[in-house]
Amino acid sequence: NFSLAIGYATVFWPEFVEFEDYILRKDFSETSLRGFESQEGCSKKSTEWVMNHLHIADIQHYGCKDISKDKLILLGKLLKEIYETKLSAQFPHKPCIVEFYKPEDGEENLIEYQISFWQSKHEQ
Repeated sequence: NFSLAIGYATVFWPEFVEFEDYILRKDFSETSLRGFESQEGCSKKSTEWVMNHLHIADIQHYGCKDISKDKLILLGKLLKEIYETKLSAQFPHKPCIVEFYKPEDGEENLIEYQISFWQSKHEQ
């Protein structure tokens, strides 16, 4: 149905915005951002990473019966390419690093497959 199509569009072609010195998903929570910034040991990179991360399993409903490692990997690799393409087109002046995180115990820990990004200038 069209509602699902629109929901998937926001996952597979997300909207990003510049806010202060960050690139974030559109409609982020400034309260959450300030909370992460205030944590001891946080950096611009860690703040961007946590604000922008998405658990691949969360694309579907909790307890989805056909979840599997191979499907999460396929979707994660696809989302990594999409994010890299969209971020470089939208923010050519602010290169980003996109990470698709795969847990070592992948079969047992399907919820931990994640994608996120941060600006490469925050690597320092």
